[in-house]
Amino acid sequence: MTGSKQDKWPALQELASYFKVSNSALYKMVQEGCIPGGKVGRVWRFDRAEIDRWVRAKGAQKQETENE
Repeated sequence: MTGSKQDKWPALQELASYFKVSNSALYKMVQEGCIPGGKVGRVWRFDRAEIDRWVRAKGAQKQETENE
């Protein structure tokens, strides 16, 4: 994702591209509550800073699990 203002609130398709997963895989994760996001009208949107924190937290959890 580039540094434009729209990147602060990427849509599902943009985030799926960023994570290199299909739209349907990301949609399923959002529906299951695995990824933080919310709907604005009919479009899923994600706070870029919150997604970055979520990714770092998941990485830390994985590292802790591997160290046990």
